[in-house]
Amino acid sequence: MLDSTTVAHHELQLFCKQCHGRKFGPKGYGFGGGAGALGMDKGERFGNKDCEMDNKPKLDGVGGGGSSSGTGPKCPRCSKTVYDAERAIGVNTPWHKSCFNCKACKKTLDSTTMAMHEEEVYCKNCYGKSFGPSGYGFGQGAGTLSMG
Repeated sequence: MLDSTTVAHHELQLFCKQCHGRKFGPKGYGFGGGAGALGMDKGERFGNKDCEMDNKPKLDGVGGGGSSSGTGPKCPRCSKTVYDAERAIGVNTPWHKSCFNCKACKKTLDSTTMAMHEEEVYCKNCYGKSFGPSGYGFGQGAGTLSMG
């Protein structure tokens, strides 16, 4: 039975609030699916033919991470376009956050822990091992200076 607290109307038709919400209310994650479920029901059983889920883009390449065809600065490691939202902070050359890691050990870097060599980034430890000074007395750890 409908009364003034349980009725809803749409285009001169009366509905109970529950049916009105299913047919004309918001759809998608977090809207009435119950127990955290994602409801993909478009409301066909209630006569609903159009749905906001039908108007999503159908083009390939839309919304899929970095693109190599975009017009913008390219990441030196993967050669894809670097957008501001995915750019590593604190370096002049644009890098993706996910690409801004040591080439040798894959450690995540920031502007204070990185060293650059020939357009590649390394952590300071790997940079020192690969490109730092070498020879007697360099890099042997605690026993570097021998008095014997």
